Amino acid sequence: MPESRTAGPCGQPAAPLRWVWLAAWPVTAVFVLSNIATPLYVLWQQDIGFSKGTLTVVFAFYIVGLIGSLLVSGVVSDRLGRKPVLLPALVLALASCLIFATATSVIALIAARLFTGIAVGTVVSAGMAAVTDVAGPERKRIAALLASCAMVFGAGLGPLLAGVLSETLPAPTVTVFVVEAVLLVTAVLAVLRMPVPAVTPAKGAWVRVPAVPPGSGRQLTVGIAVFAPGITATSFMLSLGPSLLSGLLDTTSRIIAGAMAFVMFLAATGVQFAVQRLRRRNILTVGAVGTTMSMIMLIVAVHTSSVPVLVVSALLAGAGQGLGQLGGLSLLNSSVPPHRLAEANAAFNVGGYIPAGILPVSAGYLSDAVGLTDGATVFGAVLMGLAVSGGMVVLASRRHVPEPA
Repeated sequence: MPESRTAGPCGQPAAPLRWVWLAAWPVTAVFVLSNIATPLYVLWQQDIGFSKGTLTVVFAFYIVGLIGSLLVSGVVSDRLGRKPVLLPALVLALASCLIFATATSVIALIAARLFTGIAVGTVVSAGMAAVTDVAGPERKRIAALLASCAMVFGAGLGPLLAGVLSETLPAPTVTVFVVEAVLLVTAVLAVLRMPVPAVTPAKGAWVRVPAVPPGSGRQLTVGIAVFAPGITATSFMLSLGPSLLSGLLDTTSRIIAGAMAFVMFLAATGVQFAVQRLRRRNILTVGAVGTTMSMIMLIVAVHTSSVPVLVVSALLAGAGQGLGQLGGLSLLNSSVPPHRLAEANAAFNVGGYIPAGILPVSAGYLSDAVGLTDGATVFGAVLMGLAVSGGMVVLASRRHVPEPA
């Protein structure tokens, strides 16, 4: 049976559908790296010795690298093309694997997380734009879905892979990164052969705060209003989730910590396929509700020492991020021209990752001062307020959120 093709720009045939899926693979491979260290921090804490606050700082340097990358990678990708930006990012991701595998100090962990953040910042701007480019103008909806799902599936697969491999194979902080390096090499091969069309160079400064073209600002704001609380919730679960499990279960099982992160992002992936045909406004509204309910469950979990409730909180956090991400990317794909899309993706992610870096770090240090229960409670209350506000932004902008025909 012949592969599905659609007409591309100027009547040229678009790439086969399989290449739309393959174009999403580098996004998945890099996002595996983004969270693969999550179950291993308890080992580094034992070997090196550092507090919960220091742990969230290590995590935050990932956000620093990511946001710094977003200030450059989207604009450069729109100028030079997707491949010249993606290939160096994948090389940097491989370097991060090497540093992680040989880390003996907090400084090494910070460097590895910084490099990881730079690579991730590149794939969420240039990599996701590449998926849309390969898909062509007639398949923007499936492009947004695959790009978003590639991100959250990779983010969930990383900690599960690390948890299982580190518990079952020798050299737990080395073997995991050898496997991830192999995945990254396959991503390099995919990028080298990817049929990405040439970009029309954008104008303006090369290094600037990423933005969207005039007329798309409202769509960007509405998307960030829901995506930012969602990804902040999952960032908290990734950075302090293992500590919560340790307190509630009195266990440091890396498989359990990795499995909770995996099901969180599995929920984020599955919910996007489930709602892909809903109106964008409804997707975003449900995403805001999901994040709000997640924080309610988090507060209940830490006050009742209930692991099942904590898992429900993680599932709802994943759903909130996934829905906010899908809704926001769909709005941008529908309103931003291809030659500005990578920069628009960068702007969207900057808006989401800034609170995702600040709030979990604050919660980590607060937990060191007042205890994990009170720290998680304050975090949950603050983020609940942001999620409710995001839902109100969506409802207030219902006349300005474009819907597919």
